[in-house]
Amino acid sequence: MAAEIVNPRSESGTEGAPEEPFDPAFALHRGGKMAIQATVPVRNKDDLSLAYTPGVAKVCTAIAERPELVHDYTWKSQVVAVVTDGTAVLGLGDIGPEASLPVMEGKAILFKQFGGVDAVPIALATTDTDEIVETVVRLAPSFGGVNLEDISAPRCFEIERKLQERLDIPVFHDDQHGTAIVTLAALRNAAKLTGRTLGDLRAVISGAGAAGVAIAKFLLEAGIGDVCVADRKGVVSSDREDLTDVKREIAGLTNKAGLSGSLETALAGADVFIGVSGGTVPEAAVASMAKDAFVFAMANPNPEVHPDVAHKYAAVVATGRSDYPNQINNVLAFPGIFAGALQVRASRITEGMKIAAADAIAGVVGDALAADCVIPSPFDDRVAPAVAAAVAAAARAEGVARR
Repeated sequence: MAAEIVNPRSESGTEGAPEEPFDPAFALHRGGKMAIQATVPVRNKDDLSLAYTPGVAKVCTAIAERPELVHDYTWKSQVVAVVTDGTAVLGLGDIGPEASLPVMEGKAILFKQFGGVDAVPIALATTDTDEIVETVVRLAPSFGGVNLEDISAPRCFEIERKLQERLDIPVFHDDQHGTAIVTLAALRNAAKLTGRTLGDLRAVISGAGAAGVAIAKFLLEAGIGDVCVADRKGVVSSDREDLTDVKREIAGLTNKAGLSGSLETALAGADVFIGVSGGTVPEAAVASMAKDAFVFAMANPNPEVHPDVAHKYAAVVATGRSDYPNQINNVLAFPGIFAGALQVRASRITEGMKIAAADAIAGVVGDALAADCVIPSPFDDRVAPAVAAAVAAAARAEGVARR
């Protein structure tokens, strides 16, 4: 009699697990949120001989002779590694690799649902920058791209840079670039709604971590009038002596107005507030902003400026929450970006590809543009295809596409 196969997702496979009161979040996560599924049948010996030995040997030999065939005869060209060390997970901070896995699984299923891209969560038991880089480099032959996730600053900048230098597949730190792309898309539409251009705007960013630094650089690349970044000690300006290398670089790139002092001081007369810090901005500082200002308070679960307060003074209000209009959500960007990059076998993701993604997201809004609709819903099924097409076209235009 054949041994019974226990489904690890069933109740019978959870003996010894700690009991907990019913909670829908725990119920949904029991057994994990994803699984690997075969795309070909193995019903009999003929199927087995093709899917495995001896048939598989022909494919292996062909790839050994022509390595580029790996993209055609394996899943490499349609799968992404979602890599973390668990040091900056959501708003939870440094909770470690095991505790990060529910988030990484969530990221993987968003890749699949919104972009049709397979993704594999990889949580690493090291926080050493060089060890992370070496590990990912050694894993890279199995993947068409690498999505870095929830790795704390400033190490995340160096890790991404080193991986981009050593790999010929797209490497994308979503906490940086996904946030920046969706922010730019919303900002373009907000400016359009109020009869301005990006070049007319002065923005203040609260938060000088991965997202804040990336947003500042990206907005400058896109042509914003001026932007300054503030951390816990105030405006990141060149006259400060306590700056890290990353903050010193951003101080040299930003703040044409030469502002110094507190975030509140910088907000006086500013056109845009972008919050990626988790702090709290006093109402008086919001009231001091320019007419028809934009408040993008993206901290979760508590925005830096409560929407009810922001609406008193701002023409457009956005948050990172799904229960308010204008959600700045990375899921609008990363599935389509990787889908487009994998489609053309891009060797990297360029600034031009990121700007193309932002423009595509903004363009989906179209005639629905309004104060409560400067960004599409994550469930708008037009978004990922539009982003993928724009990214693929930009990759070809910039010479990083290989098909």
